[in-house]
Amino acid sequence: MLPEEPFRKSSKGPAESLDTNFLISLKACLSPERLLLDRAECWAYGFDNSRKHATPQAVALPLTHDEVVAITMLCNHYKIPLIVRGRGTGTTGGSVPVQGGLVMSMEQMNRIIEIDASNRLMRVEPGVTNQAVQDCAAESGFFWAPDPGSASVCTVGGNLGFNAAGPRAVKYSTTRENTLGLIAVTANGDTLHTGVKTTKGVTGYDLTRLLIGSEGTLAIITEATLKLLPLPQSSRTLTACYNSIQGATDAIVTIMNQSLIPSALEFLDQASINLVKNQPGIHVPDDAAALLLIEVDGLETEMPNAIKQISNAAGNASLLEIHHSESAEDTKKLWATRKALSPALREIAPNKLNEDVVVPVANIPALLQGLQKLSEKYGIPIVNFGHAGNGNIHVNLLYNTQNAEQSVQAMPCLSAVFKLVLGLGGTLSGEHGIGTEKKDYIALEIDQVSLNWMKKLKTLFDPNNILNPGKVFP
Repeated sequence: MLPEEPFRKSSKGPAESLDTNFLISLKACLSPERLLLDRAECWAYGFDNSRKHATPQAVALPLTHDEVVAITMLCNHYKIPLIVRGRGTGTTGGSVPVQGGLVMSMEQMNRIIEIDASNRLMRVEPGVTNQAVQDCAAESGFFWAPDPGSASVCTVGGNLGFNAAGPRAVKYSTTRENTLGLIAVTANGDTLHTGVKTTKGVTGYDLTRLLIGSEGTLAIITEATLKLLPLPQSSRTLTACYNSIQGATDAIVTIMNQSLIPSALEFLDQASINLVKNQPGIHVPDDAAALLLIEVDGLETEMPNAIKQISNAAGNASLLEIHHSESAEDTKKLWATRKALSPALREIAPNKLNEDVVVPVANIPALLQGLQKLSEKYGIPIVNFGHAGNGNIHVNLLYNTQNAEQSVQAMPCLSAVFKLVLGLGGTLSGEHGIGTEKKDYIALEIDQVSLNWMKKLKTLFDPNNILNPGKVFP
C-alpha cells in the first residue's frame, strides 16, 4: 500500500546532509548491507499505516543490543533524530520520521531467545512478529494475550511501543499487563533492565509499564520478557444479530455485568455488516442493524453452560437471532471476516480517519447515538466496530478529498467526536497510540500539570529530544 498523502517535507535532505563524522562513525557500527543511505532504499521506511510519509536520511538495521547502544549514542552526540520502527503497521504516524534523521528498523532483531514453560514466560527480541510468538508459545501449550488485527505482520516491539491489545483484551488485558520485564536503551546509551521474571514484584518504580506505550519517545526496547498463559482447551464463537443499535448495546452492558467474562466481545454496526455479510461463514438477517461476535473459552465440559449463559445475557426484545459456530473452521472464518473490516472500508471512501476511542461500557449506547448525530450534522459517514467488551470502539470517519464539503467538514467532525468521547468519561486512544495524528488533541484529555510532568520525564530519558521527536506532545 502506497502512502496516500505526505507530511510537509522535512527540512533535512538525503544522507549527504548528515554530519560527515556522524556518517563515518555510523558506517563503523554496521556492515554495509545493514546501513541504507540511498534515498530510494530509505523511502520505504518513511511511512506507516497512517499513510503519511517522510523520507528518512538513513536507515540502520541492527542485529544486537550493543549495536543499538552504539547507534543511539552517536545520534545523541550529533543530535540526530532517531526513530525506531517495526513493520510500520501503526495507524497514527508513530514511526514516520517527520523531522528526518535516522530510522532504526528492528526487523532483523527477530529472535525468540527463550521459552520457559515451567515459569510461563518467553524472552524475545523486538523484531519478532506477534504471530511467531503465538506459534512458538502454542507448541508448549501457551499463548501471549495481545492479538491485534495485524498479528501476522506486526512486531512485539510495536506492540510494546503502543500497548497493543485486540479482541482478547476484554478477558486477558493488554500488552502492558502481559509483559514482565524489558531491556531498553536510553538516549545517552544507558541500558535499563526493568521488571521481574515473576508474576509479582514491587521492588522500585515500575519502569516496565512506563516504557510500554511510550511510542519510542523514552527508550529503545531491545528485549522483552513476555508473560504466557495456558491455551484454553476449547472455545466457541457466538453471532448475535439485532434490529437496533440500542438493542445490541444493551446486550453488551448485560453481558459484561454477569459472571462469565467472554474472551472477546466485538460489535459491528449496520455499515460494517454490509461490508462482510456476503463473506463465507457469515449469516445475517436482512433487517439486522447491529451484530455482536462473542467468544467464550475454557474447558470443553464448560462450553454448553457458557453458551447458554451468554445467550441468555445477549437476549432482549431486539435480538433477531443468535447461533454459535459448530467447528473450528467456522470460527476461523468468522474472525478472518472481522479482521478484514478495516481495509474493506476503502471500498466505501478513499479516505478515512480511523480512531480507537474508549468509553466506559455503560456509556457505549450514548457514544453510538452521539456519533450518529455527528454523522448527520457534518455530512460525514461514520462506520463503527470494535472491541465492545471493554468499550473500545473503532470510529471510522469516511470522506473523499475530492468532495469539497466533506474535505472541509472531516476535521471539525473529528474534533466533535473526541469531545463526545471525553464528555462520556472516555479516552482518545485504547490501543493505537497518539503519534502525530492525535497529538494536537491530547491536551483535551490530559491536564497541563500532568503534561508538564510527562515532558519532564521525556527530558530525563532524552535530554536532546532525539527519540521519535514530533510525536505525542502537542
